Amino acid sequence: MPETEQTSRRPSPLRMVAILFYDTLLLISALLVAAGIAVALNGGDAISAQNPFFLLYLLGVIFVFYGWFWTHGGQTLGMRAWQVYLVSQGTTGISWPQAAIRFTVAILSWLPMGLGFWWQWLSPDKLSWHDMASGSELILYQRKKSAPS
Repeated sequence: MPETEQTSRRPSPLRMVAILFYDTLLLISALLVAAGIAVALNGGDAISAQNPFFLLYLLGVIFVFYGWFWTHGGQTLGMRAWQVYLVSQGTTGISWPQAAIRFTVAILSWLPMGLGFWWQWLSPDKLSWHDMASGSELILYQRKKSAPS
């Protein structure tokens, strides 16, 4: 996190959508490369849509993508562009076990029509299900505006 004087608060829903858009673009390119590698290792033949190992492989790639960013500085590229940090117990970034919990619960949060994500704006503590489960949270850090001299 920057060393300057700052204020912190929860990111707005619009900012969260912007982060999701940025990260989705980058994730799609990573998945295309990963799928290309899998097809090359399959002798150039297409991989069946019913192949559960391919789905697990792609889920693993997604986990490594997010897990690496979360454990190395607490920001994906989308989060960096929008000045949002993933923090745990006052420090930037999380551990790999926390990343695994956060990733798994985030997937489950989509199942009941995204209720696990909406929960952060419905609950008094302003935490989503995956924030609560992993002991982490997203924080927007903004520099305090200095008084005009």
